[in-house]
Amino acid sequence: MPKFIIERNMASVGGASRSDLQETAEKSNDVLRDLGPKIQWLHSFVTKDKIYCVYIAASEDLIRQHAERMGIPADEIVEVKTVIDPTTAEQ
Repeated sequence: MPKFIIERNMASVGGASRSDLQETAEKSNDVLRDLGPKIQWLHSFVTKDKIYCVYIAASEDLIRQHAERMGIPADEIVEVKTVIDPTTAEQ
């Protein structure tokens, strides 16, 4: 399945408490269970005013459904075409 990066603009999210983030993760997991096995949340990076999430999903539409049910934005969704890292430089 394709991998996607989701950008979520959320003012001051970097100041969210551990408890708030835990509650959000629990709700996300519940919604993902309801949506079925064709969508998986890998992890997210929380910054001052944005969250960048990495998902594996059968379609962009499933990611939009997840965001809608969560009541959180999915301002930009982009498909990852390839992954590179330091070992990419090795021959």
